[in-house]
Amino acid sequence: MGMMPDKERLIDEILSYKEERDAVILAHNYQVGEVQDIADLVGDSLELARAARSMQCSTLVFCGVDFMAETAAILSPEKKVLLPAGDACCPMAGMVTAGEVREARKRYPDAAVVSYVNTTAEVKAVSDICCTSANAVKVVESCPESRILFVPDRNLGRYVARFTKKEVMPWEGYCLVHDRYTARDIARERSLHPEAEVLVHPECRPEVIDSADFVFSTSGMLSHACASSATEFIIGTEIGILHQLRKRCPDKRCYPLSEKAVCVNMKKTGLVNVHLALSRMEPRVTVSPEIAEPARRAIERMLAVR
Repeated sequence: MGMMPDKERLIDEILSYKEERDAVILAHNYQVGEVQDIADLVGDSLELARAARSMQCSTLVFCGVDFMAETAAILSPEKKVLLPAGDACCPMAGMVTAGEVREARKRYPDAAVVSYVNTTAEVKAVSDICCTSANAVKVVESCPESRILFVPDRNLGRYVARFTKKEVMPWEGYCLVHDRYTARDIARERSLHPEAEVLVHPECRPEVIDSADFVFSTSGMLSHACASSATEFIIGTEIGILHQLRKRCPDKRCYPLSEKAVCVNMKKTGLVNVHLALSRMEPRVTVSPEIAEPARRAIERMLAVR
């Protein structure tokens, strides 16, 4: 085994592979800092889904978890989609199956099925429309049905229910990272940083949302922090976002609501994985046409909601 190439060389080689392969690198806000720094776009699920569809390239390198790469493959079947950490999954996406959604449809035939993008392609294929944490309320409001079966995140479902007269029936899934926050965490951090605004993600429990100042998707947090007259923020989401916050508003102070808010799957991607993926053109993510077509309809419906 030779010496591990230094970081600079690794980055140079990634950039030259990128040119050779006509590739674009997309990274989620929860990725490690060095991966965010080499990406062409860093964003939340909604921004990355839009970019996957509109980017002019023949290869997409998706630095995130499996459902994100699947969404990119569904929206751009003509592009090669690579997931550098092939085993990076989303435990919440595993909390609902397509078979369970079909069964639920039989019980609630008059309900629209709204599935969070944090789901498998199979679940999207049996849904009426998808949503992200940034547009969930708008998506639910756009449905003609007055009952909504919301899968798989109960916390996001309950959050949406606050802003609509529709009956929202949340599935019992949750995000391992966001569901761990408590109102006590907020009280502790507020006592340490009394001037700070508390921003939390809608995947948090209702008690946490009640104790916060604002609720935003990850990109919503970034735009709020940059535009706000406040100078200190307590950030209630996966700590990867602190890297973007430091880059975009270096004059503001941002503290994590908990140092333990780490998504191990989002942290599986490093520069070495990206380098390997581009050199070998794998692991590649594909979705069979019979699943991709109905799933694409549900995602396209979401993207049409403004």
